[in-house]
Amino acid sequence: METPKRLAAIVLAAGDGTRLKSRFPKALHRVCGQPMLIHILNVLSELKVERTIVVVGYEEQEIRVYLKDNRELQFFRQSERHGTGHATEIGMQGLLDWDGDVLVVNGDTPLITYNTLLALLNRHRHLEADATLLTCELESPEGYGRVLRTDDNSVLSIVEHKDANRYERQVREVNAGFYCFDSSSLRDALKEVQPHNVQGEYYLTDAVKILVDQGGRVEAVVADDSSEILGVNNRIQLATAEKILRRRIMDRHMLAGVTILDPDTTYIDEEVEIGQDTIIRPHTILQGPCRIGENCRIGPNAHLVSVVVGERARLEDCVLRECEIGEGRRIQPTRVPGEPVAP
Repeated sequence: METPKRLAAIVLAAGDGTRLKSRFPKALHRVCGQPMLIHILNVLSELKVERTIVVVGYEEQEIRVYLKDNRELQFFRQSERHGTGHATEIGMQGLLDWDGDVLVVNGDTPLITYNTLLALLNRHRHLEADATLLTCELESPEGYGRVLRTDDNSVLSIVEHKDANRYERQVREVNAGFYCFDSSSLRDALKEVQPHNVQGEYYLTDAVKILVDQGGRVEAVVADDSSEILGVNNRIQLATAEKILRRRIMDRHMLAGVTILDPDTTYIDEEVEIGQDTIIRPHTILQGPCRIGENCRIGPNAHLVSVVVGERARLEDCVLRECEIGEGRRIQPTRVPGEPVAP
């Protein structure tokens, strides 16, 4: 049986916070309690990536300090930003001896899932492609690079929106910004990438056309859920990503046996664990690594931050931080005589 090719990853995280109106690196802005970069790294960990390169730039020291305990990461600095092709070439400095596949992903796309990247990797390997990209079909593809295909449905090229003509802009299949390359093919293509475009940048997307022109095979996987490719460039998009991920988190808990009476007024961070048959009432916020036992009643109006709650506890109208609540304990406000008590 043939041994699967090894897998490395390059995470492009050199973006600044200009459009977010922030002094912090874009990749450290939080979605559901975790920096966007952590969401990406968690998915890569699930994929069993052997080596991960993080390309940093703006306020890089903050990223390095935040990830200082992750000894498996390597950091490379993009001092001047000259496009995704330039950033990828810098990342490849950490993979000079690498013989295998290389995933290239963006550090500001917190909604991508394990299953989607696994599908990308599997198609790439099954078809023995030189490159495989993730695409998506959008009703309004404004701003996205368009994917042009050949008669046999393989990928011909990617045309950035600013460089596309009026016919190419009618194409609704867009580049999602996630790639899987054969390492040798990527090295060869990056040598040929030139900044001959409106932006004067080195586009990683040009590597696709270069590989095709060299007789290479480039394939694509269409994502089922367009929300997964959402990049965060401003606070509106940050709020949109938060809302989508928050709903995913609550759906996961409900499918695991937790009752959430009003998802629209409930906020649960990614790290939270909740036992079966627990009921979460309206206006409840669970932040940080909360651990809620089975058969609890949390809320209404409960705000817990990094709290451990034992089984059968009843908590409402309270704010608790970094503490432990024993089994069966009740924390409730003083009630007026005759006022009904929630079950």
